Amino acid sequence: MNKREFIKLAGLAGVAALSNPSGIVAAPAARRGVSVLDGNAKAPFEVPPLPYGYDALEPHIDKTTMEIHHDKHHGAYVKNLNDAVKGSSYENLSLEEILAKVKADDKAVRNNAGGHYNHSLFWKLLSPQKTTPSDKVKTAINDTFTSFEKFQDSFNAAAKGVFGSGWAWLIVTPGKKLSVISTPNQDNPLMENIVKERGTPILGLDVWEHAYYLKYHNVRAEYITAFWNVVNWNEVDRLYTAAVK
Repeated sequence: MNKREFIKLAGLAGVAALSNPSGIVAAPAARRGVSVLDGNAKAPFEVPPLPYGYDALEPHIDKTTMEIHHDKHHGAYVKNLNDAVKGSSYENLSLEEILAKVKADDKAVRNNAGGHYNHSLFWKLLSPQKTTPSDKVKTAINDTFTSFEKFQDSFNAAAKGVFGSGWAWLIVTPGKKLSVISTPNQDNPLMENIVKERGTPILGLDVWEHAYYLKYHNVRAEYITAFWNVVNWNEVDRLYTAAVK
């Protein structure tokens, strides 16, 4: 076993422990189906399939990370969410309805519903094909941040500034303006009873260590830089258009 293989194996063990301290075995990748973000899906929830191969985002995001992140981490959130809502007042709600109603002390539902939504969105926001922001999105970004570069600086700062684990977001506020925010853990801007600044997420970056540690180790800044090479701006445009209607 060479050094690189050892580091990867050690990282896998550590990541698994951090992500699933309860020891619950992650659910296998769910059967292929429609993403929960495409409809009004209710429990039992399923892991949406990746819209590309595990290795499609290399060299920016490696195959092993994508396999573990999608199948194990996302799989665990879905399994634990289904367990948490069973027999509860959340059982017959859609995922977005759950996020809108969940309270801070409903920890299992909060963490796992957030984890399921955030990751379902994240996979769609990545693309192996090079894309660019639409004129509509660029105009909105320039109007808010004065330039695309300043927007990137703001987003990068939000991602770097997350203490521990969490997400950086570009959102459309209820007033239909753009804003960059961050949330801890698996919280997101749809959690009306939890977050300070609500909105519709149109771009998000997972800065949990399990998203980047195997390739980038503790250098989060390199992962953030690499992210811009695989952003699916076509999806950002679609989400923005829907949010400002």
